[in-house]
Amino acid sequence: MRLVVDLNRCQGYAQCVFLAPDVFSLKGEEALRYTPYVDDARREQVAAAVAACPVQAILTDDVIDDAMDDVGDVDDVGDDMTGDPLPAAFDVHH
Repeated sequence: MRLVVDLNRCQGYAQCVFLAPDVFSLKGEEALRYTPYVDDARREQVAAAVAACPVQAILTDDVIDDAMDDVGDVDDVGDDMTGDPLPAAFDVHH
């Protein structure tokens, strides 16, 4: 399982530290440390930590993969999101 914590969003409430102390820890009073790759045996602990985060700063591989799917392919660059190619003056492939 892959984890990403948005450290800009994290407010240091440390609910994750209490629920999954082998994955999350605090350095000092507010600096969060975490293990970005966790084995599946800890999936339940991590899910509890994700659910308990009051600012929803923790993302797991399921959410990360969905977000990456929304980004689109590099081949989509140059489209105007309607499916129609942009005029030649805006074509980034030339």
